[in-house]
Order: sequence, then C-alpha cells, then structure tokens
Amino acid sequence: MEFLFNLISGISLGSIYAIIALGYTMVYGIAKMLNFAHGDVIMVGAYICFFATARYGLNPLLGVLLSMVVCTVLGIVIERLAYKPLRQAPALAVLITAIGMSYFLQNAAQLLWTSSPKVFPSVVKGSVKLFDGALSVSFVTIVTILVCVIIMVALVLFVNKTRIGKSMRAVSEDKGAAQLMGINVNSTISLTFAIGSALAAIAGVLLCSAYPTLVPTTGAMPGIKAFTAAVFGGIGSIPGALIGGILLGIIEIFAKAYISTQLSDAIVFAVLIVVLLVKPTGLLGKKVSEKV
Repeated sequence: MEFLFNLISGISLGSIYAIIALGYTMVYGIAKMLNFAHGDVIMVGAYICFFATARYGLNPLLGVLLSMVVCTVLGIVIERLAYKPLRQAPALAVLITAIGMSYFLQNAAQLLWTSSPKVFPSVVKGSVKLFDGALSVSFVTIVTILVCVIIMVALVLFVNKTRIGKSMRAVSEDKGAAQLMGINVNSTISLTFAIGSALAAIAGVLLCSAYPTLVPTTGAMPGIKAFTAAVFGGIGSIPGALIGGILLGIIEIFAKAYISTQLSDAIVFAVLIVVLLVKPTGLLGKKVSEKV
C-alpha cells in the first residue's frame, strides 16, 4: 500500500507541475521566450485566493475564480510592460528581464503581505478510504489529478480546433508570415500569457492546498521544477508538459520515500540531465532543422 500511496502522491504532485509547465511551454512555443516570472504568478494567485477565502470568507470556488482573473490581468500586464518592448531584442536581454520581473514580484509580495508564513486553507477538504481503509487518499489529490487531465484535454482541443488556437500555431511557426496573413501577433502572444497565468493561479491554489504554507517565495522552486518538467517532456509540446510533469512528480516522491529527502531535488535534476543527454529535445520534442 505504501508503494501505491507514493505513486498516487507522485501523480498528484506531477499534475501540479504539469499545469505550471503549460505556462512555460505555451509561451516558449509561441513567443520563443522563457518567462521565469511564471513561478511567482503562482504565488500571487495563491495569495489572492488566501485573502479572498480565509480573510473575507468568500466561497473557495469564487476565490479560485477571482485568483484566475487577477493572474490573467497580471500576465497581460507583465507581457505588455516587460516583454513586448523586447520583441526584437536578443534572447539574453529577455532572459535577464524575466529574472528581474521574478524578483520584483517576490519583493512586492513581501512589501504587501510580509514574509511571515501563512497557513493556506485547503479549497477541498476530506479524504476517501480505499481497500477497506488500508489506503487513504485526500480529495485534494483526486481533484488535482482530475483538474490536470481536464485542462490538458481542453487545451489540446482549443489549440487544434479553434480559430484562435490555429492563430497561435501560425505565430509559433512564423511570426512574419502569420502577420502577413492578417493575424495580430501581439494580441496572440498576450492571450498566451493570459491563459498561462490563469492556469498558474489554479496550480498555485492546488499546490498550497496540498502543502499549506504560503510565503512570497512559494512559487520559486515549483516554478523551476515545472520548467524542468517542460524541458523533460519537450518544451513547446502540451502533451510533453503533461508527461514531463507527472514523471517528475513521481520521481521526486519516490526519491523522498526510498532514497533521501535531502537528495530528492538532486535526483530529479540528475534524471533530467540523463534524459537530455539521450534525447536533447526532451521526450516528445521535435528536432527543428534551420535553413541557412
């Protein structure tokens, strides 16, 4: 039963990483940039939900929706103010700006909400007992896995079947050609940031519901691990984000359970290095040939 419990916990944690990884993989796939402030958007979303539910007594579902709205607006503002002016800038300039935005959000959170830890109230309470009570699984774990699957299916259908999704794929292939075909590239990129940030809010709430300590740096390490998951699965691939996130979560939980809690992060990144040595584009990544 211990093995099964760890497996379910790993899938649940990996589902959170997968939802966060979507923000990285979508922005990179369409705008060809890495938004390292994405992990801190998770933290903002968790704080908004915390104050809405714990301080002002709002229904948890409404708290999650409010968190999504705030993070969506925040994502658009970050893109317009920090990244849009650097659309033609070198990749290094964009990377430095992303890191700067990450530290800005962390320090702004410390000024607004202080650095003292807050106990996050779970949006889903209770648990279910399986195998005659031998195995107890929390409802948060079940909801996290279901939400991840629903989001992934909805996002794949959105990108492949809708007009806006086709615009996103066109911008991903060639921004110049897409613009010549009448696609508003700037709006498409802003929409990508909006979707990624809304999903980050959901991930932040689920993360803090499972691990109920909230501080201004809450999103930093999960953000890095989710980026690792995106690279692991093949950055730019939505199914790759799902597979990479779940595998990463399982590896981390099993490493903590059977090897060492102190070495679990090192083992996660070591596995990533091995995978990239064997398959540099990630598990589902495609090798792109560039004509000179």
